Order: sequence, then structure tokens, then C-alpha cells
Amino acid sequence: MPALPARHRLLLHTALCAMLAAAQAVQAASGELADSIGRRAVEVEDQVIAWRRDFHEHPELSNREQRTARVIAGELEAMGMDVETGIAHTGVVALLEGGRPGPLVALRADMDALPVAEKVDLPFASKAMGEYRGEQTAVMHACGHDAHMAILLGVARILSAERERLSGSVLFIFQPAEEGAPEGEEGGAALMLEEGLFEERKPDAIFGLHVWSTLPAGVIGYRAGPAMASSDRFRLVVHGRQTHASKPWTGVDPIVVAAQIVLGLQTIASRQVDVTANPSVISVGRISGGIRNNIIPDEVEMLGTVRAFDEDMRKDIHARLERTATHIAQSAGATVDVDIDLGYPVTVNDAALTARMQGALREAAGDGRVREMALITGAEDFSFFQQRVPGFYFFLGVTPEGTDPASAPANHSPLFFIDESALVTGVRALTFLTLDFMNAPIGDRPAR
Repeated sequence: MPALPARHRLLLHTALCAMLAAAQAVQAASGELADSIGRRAVEVEDQVIAWRRDFHEHPELSNREQRTARVIAGELEAMGMDVETGIAHTGVVALLEGGRPGPLVALRADMDALPVAEKVDLPFASKAMGEYRGEQTAVMHACGHDAHMAILLGVARILSAERERLSGSVLFIFQPAEEGAPEGEEGGAALMLEEGLFEERKPDAIFGLHVWSTLPAGVIGYRAGPAMASSDRFRLVVHGRQTHASKPWTGVDPIVVAAQIVLGLQTIASRQVDVTANPSVISVGRISGGIRNNIIPDEVEMLGTVRAFDEDMRKDIHARLERTATHIAQSAGATVDVDIDLGYPVTVNDAALTARMQGALREAAGDGRVREMALITGAEDFSFFQQRVPGFYFFLGVTPEGTDPASAPANHSPLFFIDESALVTGVRALTFLTLDFMNAPIGDRPAR
């Protein structure tokens, strides 16, 4: 191959120098912005803690987060954002447009509390009451959603102050009813999407976090691919034939059939699906039937849950569950009604996005404080968002130093406790993830 003429070599050298200078300028600008955001995160920490305590003291149940929504909307409007309310009943969404063109990043926090009576001795402990399944109940942010909202408001304040330097826009999603809508109602992420949340503005990526008791305060946990299980409920009603318990052969005993079905269902996870591919769980949590010791009843009701980490395996387990229950009942001369209520899908972290964001996590938490986690059999309706756009969901440790995370009260416990020193790490993490994604080359982003 002949050598390039001197004039062409000079032009090529000049072009390469210009490209290098431009890249260095972008890198320097990004570094300055990252430093500025780091300082702002420290400055906003006290306000984040105050927000968290306010939310904690005034918890509200799913689809009833009216006060919570008013507080959030007011704070976002004060930051100069366009705010929409009443989405999926009480959801709040705000758009922050950056000063430069770029991708749209969505950030999500959940809003609802649980029907739990708080047992933590705090000056801002919840004394709130609400109605759950027709009964009055104590209400507590026993899962940490108060921290999620406060963290996301902190991120919103930081990014709104830096909007002119942002290369893209941010969609802040405050979602109600993550713990599940009340019976007979719709809610949560699925309803927000059904109402068109991503129709006009489809994000290029979505990020979310969850405070977690099994990690020390300020430590970040993550997992690529399946991270949290799907969650489906089932109801089985075994129909037998009532008779005197002294002569069971004159009837059909649905209690014995129900017991056989419980044992049969356990062979699905242990003997019928590939345990080397993904784990699964089938649990019966309630059995109800009969009123006397000497009467075999007509029917028995069973309630349970199915957990899986693969959507195809999830469907396969459902089919096997129905077949197992039906055939066991038939073998005894009974029948069974099988009702499977689809819940949350598998929470799947986009592999490319997860790999791309490792630097931002280390920047937020510090070296040695970012860990890969095992599969979690709990479920999250953040999974609905991940079915529409690439998503990354991670965990923020909140157990205080000196307390063994393995024995700390778990999320949903009346003794669940948050070390508030971890909140600023959550603010940094979501902010740095947003900044990192905005400044990533297009080719490094997952395909939409």
C-alpha cells in the first residue's frame, strides 16, 4: 500500500488531534460535573433525611398515598419541573429537560407503606392508621419506600440545579401501590404503563433502588440478568363429598386429597423442572376446610405462591401445577378448581446496562463496597418497567455498623430500621448512574 502524501498525512494528523482535544474536553466537562454533583449530594443530605422522616411519620397504604403525593408534587414544582399527578390513582411524574440534547433517563421510587404496627422507638415513628381489607390497621413504612422517595427527591434537587449541563432529560417516577393494589382495584407500575406513561416519552433506560437489611449501611448490591423472582398467587378448591368421619369410605375426603396435592406440588420444583437452570419455589400458605372433628367436609380451600426466575419456566410451572392438582384429585374421586393469579414478572437487569454502570456504582459507594448478590425470591413490580425499556435495579444496604446484617430485622418487619447515613450513597448512586448513561457513547447503550 503506497504511503499517503505529506499533505494528506498533515490533514489526518490535524483531524486526529482535534478529535482527541474534543474527547478530552468532554471528559474534563464530565469530570467537573461529577465533582459538582458529589458536592451537592453532601449539601442535600440533611434535607433527604428530613424528607425521609416526614414520609416515615406519615405513611399511607397502596392507592391511598394522597398526602405523600401532595408533598412530592410540591417539592418537584419548587424545583421548576413540569409535574403530572393522579397517574395510577396517586402517582407523580416530573420531567427535567437538560440544557443539551441526549437520552431520556427514567428514575423510579415507590410510595406506599404496609399494614404493620411499628415497634421501633423513634421520635418520628409512625402512629398512622389505615384501612386494610375492611379493617382498621396500623401503618408503617416497613419496607423502606420512605427512603426511596427521599433519595429520589434528593437526586431531583441536584440534577435540577445542574440542568443546563445535562446532556439529556430525566423522568422522575413516583409510583404508588408497589406492595399491591387493594382487592378489587388496579395499581402500581402496570397501571401507570397502561395509562400511557411511556407512550409520549419512552426512556432509553430506567434505574431504581431498594434499601436492604442484609447489606451493611452504604454497601451496594447488584446482579445482572434475573435478580428477583416472579410472584404469582394460586387458589385451589378441592371438592369432595361430605360424610361422617367415622365412615370416610362413604364420602370423598377433600382434606386428604389436599394433603396429597401439597406433597405433589413439591415434586414440581424438585423433580420436574431443571434445577440447574433456575431455582423455583411453590409454597402453600393457607389451608381451610371443615368445622368439626367428626365431619369430613365437602371442600377444602388452599392458597399459595409460585416464584420463578425465568418466564418460560414460570409458565411451565403453572401448567404443571394445574395438571398435578387435577390428576391427584381425580385419582381420589374428587375434583379441584385451579385459579392462578398472575402477579409480578421476573425482575431482569439488562446485562449490558448492568456492566456499563459498574463504574458509577463504585464512584457512589467507594472501592470494595459494591457486591454481586445472590438471587432474591422476593418480587418487585419494577419488572413491568423493565419489560418496556432496559432497566437496572440495585440494592442499598441500611443496616448499621456493628449489627450483623444476617440477623437484622428484615424488610416488612415491625422492627425494620434504616441507618440514615446510607441515604446519601443512594443519592450519589442514582445521580451518577444518570450522568454516566447520559455521557456514554450511543453504541454503549442497550438497543431500545
